[in-house]
Amino acid sequence: MATKSRRPAPPSAAARFSPATRIVAGLLAFMMVGSLIFVVVAGSGGGSSAPAPALPIPEDCPAPDGSGTPRLAFDSRPTWCLRSGVTYTAVFYTTEGEIRVALDISRTPETVNNFVVLTRYGYYDETLLFRFDPTIAIIQGGAPTTNSWSDPGPGYTIPDEGGQFIKLSNGGLRGPFSYRAGDLVMARSAGPDSSGAQFFFATGPEVSLLDNQGTYLVFGHADEAGIAVLQAMMDLYELDDTSPYGGGPIRDVVVRSITIELG
Repeated sequence: MATKSRRPAPPSAAARFSPATRIVAGLLAFMMVGSLIFVVVAGSGGGSSAPAPALPIPEDCPAPDGSGTPRLAFDSRPTWCLRSGVTYTAVFYTTEGEIRVALDISRTPETVNNFVVLTRYGYYDETLLFRFDPTIAIIQGGAPTTNSWSDPGPGYTIPDEGGQFIKLSNGGLRGPFSYRAGDLVMARSAGPDSSGAQFFFATGPEVSLLDNQGTYLVFGHADEAGIAVLQAMMDLYELDDTSPYGGGPIRDVVVRSITIELG
């Protein structure tokens, strides 16, 4: 028969919880809680030690006052450079007068950002308004390399925006825009997302003939004084069989510079 060994009697409660014992236990508990807090704080980042993926660093935005180095060519469309909560007005200083245009950030933010960035790089300085077409009441510019509609542009295009663009059976597009005198509008080719830098002003009611296309992005509107300047420009038009546009102004009309005002 196996014999049972007798365990020694446990210490009394008074012995177990003597002052010295209680002090040591308290210190151990404090150290354990402190370690737990450290672990929780150190691990609060999500539990993964893998480094976050590196994001591409966009090019710096141009100086807001246009004091930076002029630039005509880019590798990609501009990064976002607009400030929130402010309005933007483009002031065109031309050889025929001043045109103030309120830019429409709410409907066409990417288009406005593109125009503001190009303007601050001096892209449009000393460029011709090279195409006058009274049949649709437009004056076109924004081609600093060739001062013509064959200009290579800034090296990128911008996305369509401002509403729904519908692909047609003939391969073309129908967009959401309609047009009126005073509009500042992006020029484009027939394909989607094809605007870059060229623009045109609408000068009269004939521009509504473009409504059946609606693909040209309207991104600003001139004030009444500016519309009067535009209409006076169109009055300079004369027919010219030697012109690729069928005619043009009797003298060169030049955009000396554009400034961007914040409100």
